[in-house]
Amino acid sequence: MNEQWIPRSWLMLALGTSGQAASTTALYGLAYLIPAFRTELGLSLAGAGLLVSCPVIGILLGLIGWGVVADRYGERLALSAGLLIAAAATAAAAAVHGTWTLGALLVLAGAAGSSVNSASGRLVIGWFPPDRRGIAMGVRQASQPLGTAVAAAAFPPLAHHGGLAAAFGFCAALCGAAGAAIALCAVDPPRPRRAAGAPAGAAPYRGGYLWRLHGAAAVLCVPQFVVTGFALLFLTEVRGWSAATAGGVLAAANLAGAGVRLLAGWWSDSVASRIRPMRLLAAVTTADLVLLAAGAAWDSAAGTAALLLASGLTVSTNGLHNTAVAEYAGPHWAGRALGVHGMGQHLAVVLVPPLAGALVTGPGYPLLFALAAVFPALAAVLLPARDETADWPVPDGGRAAPRPPTVEV
Repeated sequence: MNEQWIPRSWLMLALGTSGQAASTTALYGLAYLIPAFRTELGLSLAGAGLLVSCPVIGILLGLIGWGVVADRYGERLALSAGLLIAAAATAAAAAVHGTWTLGALLVLAGAAGSSVNSASGRLVIGWFPPDRRGIAMGVRQASQPLGTAVAAAAFPPLAHHGGLAAAFGFCAALCGAAGAAIALCAVDPPRPRRAAGAPAGAAPYRGGYLWRLHGAAAVLCVPQFVVTGFALLFLTEVRGWSAATAGGVLAAANLAGAGVRLLAGWWSDSVASRIRPMRLLAAVTTADLVLLAAGAAWDSAAGTAALLLASGLTVSTNGLHNTAVAEYAGPHWAGRALGVHGMGQHLAVVLVPPLAGALVTGPGYPLLFALAAVFPALAAVLLPARDETADWPVPDGGRAAPRPPTVEV
């Protein structure tokens, strides 16, 4: 493989990963500010959960639009513009005091930051051949638990010492730095040449393959949001841990989750399949969440261990299903397909924080975790039977290594 493109491909991966990590901290890490929302803004648990959902609402509004921008005008423009707008929105959030205004700014930040969901995966897929895409997307998707780990470690002490303004200022700095780096250094991947005015190819939605991937990914996100959103509260309110200790342990658990994504990507490259590893990981996640529900009901240390394990398992498949979607959609449709893919996931979880908060206030954590176990089991059924892919151009004219033989697992 051409040695000249290897450093560029890994630079593009680093840029996409940093953008994803920054947006994750700002948009998905707000659950670690729930105690601050309740004390500083006087919100109920359900109200604080609704505020946590505001960026998710914004993401739903922006995903497909940013996918169109990425497909037509390139990943660099979509990523840098979205992150810089998100930085401005979170900087403004640091200066406001009203709950409604804060919620509106968080919706705007989510709409802008959703460019990362639609474009960064396309940037990575376009710079790597098939036999390396799993591990490359594993690295890119590892940025999500990395961003969550940053939020778990940074938000509680920032909110304690500087209030919500300090936490949102931190988010603005992360998004601004990542957006500027992408604007200066990112290079859009090569695309297949076609005649001027020629169509980009048929939309990849004529069969049911993408819809099954979208559905499976959507239901897999529900337990992820349950664990991410309520692990801190469970450890502090039920297990009696301090916020600093719980935040540190959860940060470590999320870093381990990043490692799980890397292993899942390597595994999928080794067996030349994204689907079979996803199905097995969904089954293991179901079993762990059942153990978590039982441990929460009987106040067992096994429940705490299962919670920490769930922090990694519930995010283990993200890189796999994003890779599968982009590979099947092809270079002319990947941005829009990833936008639809992300929209389905966020539609599935937009009400998870407030509804889960209401469940915790009522029946309690055992029922919440037991219900969460249903979703990965459903995902295992929804997944397609086999992998299907489209052709992507190899960067710089290089020749991709042959796919390893399919191995049944």
